[in-house]
Amino acid sequence: MPAPPGQPDRPDQSSPAVPRPGLFRPVRRDPRGLSGPTPKMARTDGWRRSSRGRYVPASVERTVEQRILEASAALPDFGGVTGWAALRWQGASWFDGIGAAGLERPVTLATSGSRTRPQAGIALSHEGLDPHHLIEVDHLRLTTAVRSVWFEMRHAPNQTQASIALSMAAYADLVSVQELLDFALEHPAWTGAPQCRRAAALAYENAWSPPEVILALTWEVEAGLGRPWLNRPVFDDHGRHIGTPDLFDPETGLAIEYDGKHHLQLNQRAQDLGREERFRRHGLENLTVLAPHLADRHALARRMHEARARARGQPESRRRWSVEQPSWWTPTHTVALRRALAPRDRARLLGYRWADRDSQSPLGPNSVREWTQR
Repeated sequence: MPAPPGQPDRPDQSSPAVPRPGLFRPVRRDPRGLSGPTPKMARTDGWRRSSRGRYVPASVERTVEQRILEASAALPDFGGVTGWAALRWQGASWFDGIGAAGLERPVTLATSGSRTRPQAGIALSHEGLDPHHLIEVDHLRLTTAVRSVWFEMRHAPNQTQASIALSMAAYADLVSVQELLDFALEHPAWTGAPQCRRAAALAYENAWSPPEVILALTWEVEAGLGRPWLNRPVFDDHGRHIGTPDLFDPETGLAIEYDGKHHLQLNQRAQDLGREERFRRHGLENLTVLAPHLADRHALARRMHEARARARGQPESRRRWSVEQPSWWTPTHTVALRRALAPRDRARLLGYRWADRDSQSPLGPNSVREWTQR
């Protein structure tokens, strides 16, 4: 990548040209070619226009973060990036900015009443914006996490998508369900507020992927089986960890697993079979759910009821499992519990979220897409 030219000329954008490694802050044209390309250079294949009046070298990879950075160059003096893009920039990696049809979602800029012209790849929100809801993260102006997910939920295409948005923001420990509810109650009359409140009641702080949210919603809404346990550990009668099912019914001992694409790999499949056998040895009933099953949630609800009936029919003598956590176990199933961890414990207990998330996503790296069943 070419060496970054000088700093942008706007006072509020005077931070370093590279806010994060591998990114390039868009620059204006410079007749001298010092702080940006000359007008002639800008017309060559060596540069591309990132937004109106801004350019980056053509060699700069257009990653999700780079796309957000490029859109932010269009911010007026007051405003910030919001919605999915603000959550992504703050660490919620499941938000990849790709819609259901595989097309890029625009980066939304909260500009309040500022006059900003529409541009390709950028959406504008002219809703009111409290200055206290603006922050700066790595030299980029954003709306706070709770305000960002509140925006995303209100403008989601449906309640399911809104629940997924909050659940994945909670997965990143950016926002708890209660924090969102408190914020929503303070802003009751905004566009989409009723959907936001309904979706918050059906969001989960320990769902590890969007499909798991669909799984939980099917259990709770379509099957009517109450609030599910997501990614909670199960132990044997000696306090040894048996496994952590995606969804678990502590009443009957039903363990439900969602298997995405990576579960088709031979080594992963071998591990899955070993865990299923381990569950059965301890008297647990297994139910495996694949992506096509999520397309018909009513049929999946019937499968859940049938599996639950099988689990209930297990003789008590075969029940060699427990949900009672031994003293050595550190619970991490809520945002509050995870935030309270010491840095070393957080790295030790939650490192899998960064190490494995790309491979576990059924849609590819870190994806939150419209999992609404059509």
